[in-house]
Amino acid sequence: MISTSTDVLATAGEPAPPPASGPGPAAAEPSARRGPRSSAVVLPPLLVVAALLAVWQTYTSAAAVDPTVLPSPWRVLSQGWQNRQDLWNATLPTLQETAAGFGMSFAAAWLVAVLLDFSVWARRGLYPLLVASQTIPVVAVAPLLIIWFGFGLFPKMLVVTLATFFPLTANLTAGFASADPEAMRLLRSLGAGRLRAFVMVRVPSAMPYFFAGLRVSITYAVVGAVFAEYAGAENGLGIYMQAQKSAFRTDLLFAAVAVTAALSIALFAATYLAQRLALPWERTTRRKERP
Repeated sequence: MISTSTDVLATAGEPAPPPASGPGPAAAEPSARRGPRSSAVVLPPLLVVAALLAVWQTYTSAAAVDPTVLPSPWRVLSQGWQNRQDLWNATLPTLQETAAGFGMSFAAAWLVAVLLDFSVWARRGLYPLLVASQTIPVVAVAPLLIIWFGFGLFPKMLVVTLATFFPLTANLTAGFASADPEAMRLLRSLGAGRLRAFVMVRVPSAMPYFFAGLRVSITYAVVGAVFAEYAGAENGLGIYMQAQKSAFRTDLLFAAVAVTAALSIALFAATYLAQRLALPWERTTRRKERP
């Protein structure tokens, strides 16, 4: 009867009485609505990785595997730490190529996606070509870019752009198309121009799609830069890996691979931070929607 009278008061427009205090279900409800803690998200994969490393270490120690064939995780870690300065010097060019190439991809994706959204003819003429471009392997294009543009920064930027451009563009285009048509018509009826309606309705609607595409693209960025260095470069993680492979330093080769993976994971995690900063209302909406 108490809950029924509370509902009646709230329906009539009067403020409902505060919930009873105490260690009952009502007191535990706010904590139940919270999302999963960071530890619940991070801990399971860390445990899996730790288990795999333990099996790897045990196998290499028990079987006395030649370290030039398969070094133990401890050897990879120790040798990587001893050669940390060389690894850092090789990482800096790769980071520069990744940042420059992804910046170019970011700008090009927005320009092309906006063009596709504003122009039906552009969407019909360009979008099939964008899809067809994904059938061309970067493995075949990268050496050509090195031949045409040399061993500098620009061809590496192009390889990173080619590897990351399509997911961003495709997700942005889908995000623009997901905008509420009723909201667009309402703004247009109130006198808003097409550009203003686009900024106020279609761009916010595209943000979740954009960050989904960003997470896919960012995982390709570092790998694209390393592969471009494999095709031809003066320095970087790709060149470092080639040098260690030729010297039969498999431990340092694994260390460079670990650095590449760590960079990709760090950039992937940074997209979630960027999304929380750019879309703070999403957390409030999720909390309200949770039962």
